[in-house]
Amino acid sequence: MKPIVELMDVVKEFPLGKVTVRALRGVSLQIGRGEFVAIAGPSGSGKTTLLNQVGCVDTPTRGTVRIDGQSTSELAESALTKLRLHKLGFIFQTFNLVPVLDLAQNVELPLLLKGGLTRGERDRRVREIVDQVGLTEQLGQRPNELSGGQRQRVAIARALVTGPNIVLADEPTANLDSATGEQILDLMERLNRDQETTFIFSTHDSRVMAHARRLVTLVDGKISSDEATEAAA
Repeated sequence: MKPIVELMDVVKEFPLGKVTVRALRGVSLQIGRGEFVAIAGPSGSGKTTLLNQVGCVDTPTRGTVRIDGQSTSELAESALTKLRLHKLGFIFQTFNLVPVLDLAQNVELPLLLKGGLTRGERDRRVREIVDQVGLTEQLGQRPNELSGGQRQRVAIARALVTGPNIVLADEPTANLDSATGEQILDLMERLNRDQETTFIFSTHDSRVMAHARRLVTLVDGKISSDEATEAAA
């Protein structure tokens, strides 16, 4: 089966004054459709840079990144934006919800950006995904009226409402207590299993690593290990 994410000898460099920082040093990686993968490593190892490459937030200095068969370096900015809207969903550790919008409006926002749906179709999709994350009774509440775990559930619903092929989660449990973090991970596992959505986490949280079925470890911008976990057994 063709991988949904493919990185081939990816190098990413950033100028820092008179110095060039190599955040990724020849990373090659393939991720298949429906995988549940954690990208782990210490601070500065290149986790977020790698996630940004997959998320089309950035393009490589050298090498190739393909998302569902499309090379990101060959796409214009408008095409990259379209790829992000149609193929990718994002979950951030700080939730990134819009405080003046209620829960339903926050979840609906990617559908408005994507376009092409009637108001009724958008409402139906929002209600379906909000029901799946267990927040139907909170539909009219704003982010400041929700707990941290509820806000992360809103972020998951927002990431999934467009039906993306890939969800990228940057430290999704970092601001959650242990019990809530476990509930969020269980929810993402269920959505991964039921919808075959590919989940890719950037994390240094042992809880996330324990739930992942594949663990890719980065050290100094290089892959030091790539192995199936006990969760995959």
